[in-house]
Amino acid sequence: MKIRYNVYGQRHFNMKHPIRTPEDLGLIIRAVRKSTAVRQDDLAGAAHVSRQFAVNVEKGKPTVQIGLVFKLLEELGIGLHADIPEAASQALSVLKVRRDSKRRANGPARARRLPPVGP
Repeated sequence: MKIRYNVYGQRHFNMKHPIRTPEDLGLIIRAVRKSTAVRQDDLAGAAHVSRQFAVNVEKGKPTVQIGLVFKLLEELGIGLHADIPEAASQALSVLKVRRDSKRRANGPARARRLPPVGP
């Protein structure tokens, strides 16, 4: 059992629970939030999402944005892992190498510049 700490400095023991539906993930997020005595609005603020978004995730709404869900997971110290077949794992390694090569070739990501405002 691995011990981790969330951003609130609270100790976590890693326990594995299957996630088969958005509702499963929502229940896990709600359970962790409540067990750490964090209010929904505080979690939402810390993760830079709206309170309504956090409510929707906890209710298992299937159409929420995955990138924002990852912000909530990170804020609560919840890791997300996938069990995949060994052959897929090998293919994944190849894909990661290709992705990393492309990133190095393209250089650091640049921030978008907005056009000047005014006349």
